Amino acid sequence: MKILVINAGSSSLKYQLINMQDESVILKGVCERITFTGGQLTQKTFDGRECIIKQDMPTHKEAMEIVLKAMLDKEKGALASIDEISAVGHRVLHSGEDFHSSVVIDDEVIRICEKNAELGPLHMPGNIACIKSCREVMKGVPMVAVFDTTFHSTMPAKAYMYGIPYSVYEQYKIRKYGFHGTSHKFVSEETIKLLGSKDSKIVICHLGNGSSISAVKDGKCQDTSMGFTPLEGLVMGTRSGDIDPAAVEYMRAKLGLTAEQVVDYLNKKCGILGVSELSSDLRDLTAAAKDGNEKAKLALEMLAYRVKKYVGSYIAVLGGVDAVVFTGGIGEHSPLVRGLVMQDMEYCGAKFDDKKNQDYDSGIGYLNADDSKVKIIVLPTNEELSIARETKNLTANI
Repeated sequence: MKILVINAGSSSLKYQLINMQDESVILKGVCERITFTGGQLTQKTFDGRECIIKQDMPTHKEAMEIVLKAMLDKEKGALASIDEISAVGHRVLHSGEDFHSSVVIDDEVIRICEKNAELGPLHMPGNIACIKSCREVMKGVPMVAVFDTTFHSTMPAKAYMYGIPYSVYEQYKIRKYGFHGTSHKFVSEETIKLLGSKDSKIVICHLGNGSSISAVKDGKCQDTSMGFTPLEGLVMGTRSGDIDPAAVEYMRAKLGLTAEQVVDYLNKKCGILGVSELSSDLRDLTAAAKDGNEKAKLALEMLAYRVKKYVGSYIAVLGGVDAVVFTGGIGEHSPLVRGLVMQDMEYCGAKFDDKKNQDYDSGIGYLNADDSKVKIIVLPTNEELSIARETKNLTANI
């Protein structure tokens, strides 16, 4: 069974073709500058063959036609026929309150996604346009929507509600939704396998340019740090994270921005980029901090402090913890951040071994001391595989 996984944005389309027999990646690629001039597809197969197609892609339909052309290329592709693709899994940003799990796509699912597009105006139009295009150029192939929010749909109301009038929530669906759900789902499932029991309390730290933390009990999300949008929560690469709304209005007025402009500012000009006034790349900040740059050092300390604060609060929510797991670009590659987060956490039974932390290179790694009651794990995420597994489960009998 071969499954095509698609992650489409407004002007890009990333894809992977996965062999579900052994869960290996057959090929992967990306289309860039969709709707703009100068479009390009870049594709690589598992054995290193590369295919580059430079061609304008006015819509996602043309992009999908080029994707199929590249996959079928006799020399640089990996398929003899489109019939080899058993199903397509689409990453879709927002489920609203309408879906609590992945779903097989039909006209009604698309209609509901279009209704919820206002909850994710930057990503949902591209998601929907690509789904429609795929259905048009791959007629008869089953397709599944895997939402970035549904893993968090098990949160209780006390966790997802804001302190606003209930009637406003009911009318406009303003609440915490959470994001990075495919990653949190994959990591929680793999951690449960490592622990050997679904009866578990896990805190997952997905740390990258965008970061989020989730509290997972017995495989179900109890709380997560991102909110109505991905802006809430941790200090991130360019996002401010938690901030007093009154401070936002004060800053808006002082900077002479509109409401839309200040939200864009908080998303793109703040976070560790804003504090350091140097870079949103953790590698740049780490090097600068070593050279004595105080603002870079402060940005790193703020990032780790906010993570530590959420980890502690989620241990309280769960009533204890069996494992703290790091994943994502920073979670997997920054021993500095992992060390700052896990420093002085013995009170909850988590004994950190910094030598293991510094020595970690790749794969699944245990960073806890041998006598630690709590497992401290680095576990690389695989969102594409998570989407492929969901797609397989829903289409196996179609």
